[in-house]
Amino acid sequence: MPNRIVDLSHVIEPGMVTDARLPVPVVTDVWTREQAAANYAPGVSFQIASIQFPQNTGTYMDTPFHRHEGLPGTWDYPIERTTDLRGIVIDARSVLDEGKPAMDVGLLEGVDLDGAAALFWTGWDGKWGSKDYASGGHPYLTEACAQALVDRGCVLFGVDALNADDTTDLERPAHTILLREDVAIVENLTNLGALPSSGFRFHAAPVKAKGLGSFPVRAYAIVSD
Repeated sequence: MPNRIVDLSHVIEPGMVTDARLPVPVVTDVWTREQAAANYAPGVSFQIASIQFPQNTGTYMDTPFHRHEGLPGTWDYPIERTTDLRGIVIDARSVLDEGKPAMDVGLLEGVDLDGAAALFWTGWDGKWGSKDYASGGHPYLTEACAQALVDRGCVLFGVDALNADDTTDLERPAHTILLREDVAIVENLTNLGALPSSGFRFHAAPVKAKGLGSFPVRAYAIVSD
């Protein structure tokens, strides 16, 4: 059977709210097609636009520099740690069913994390575009779970929710632990329910932008059906 590609990213659109604390994306024309047509042969035109948005927009990756000055950022974080990774999906939907958004160590029972991208499927992406999405009630990692991911060899953490941490916890323990230990974080994933629990390769790479610790990614998985 041929491989199947599953897109795991949200579309970035003008005016879109990822996090209500941050500005929304703004797209403006640098060259309209009409302006460009005046400079090319008849029937030839191009559109060139400018987009302005916070680095934490849409589906994005946090590299170590985001939290820890002096550690690798989007421009020098090894691409080997963000692409062609053995992917696993951890079904964390039960935490919402139980009304307890904290994702704890018990979810990792029996899971081989060594060298893997661990993608936590919570179903929170179903709220994307609503006020509830960034309301603060999203699923998040406990400090113990973040440490367990590191200790068991996970190389990338992903989640289909706003943030790896409880945004009311100003210590940000998940970001602190994971990024300190060179584990990238991909937030605001979507469509994780289309993936099997294992047997796929995960890919997500940010633009190599000097001075940035985070940037949107086109996250996707290649599934061997």
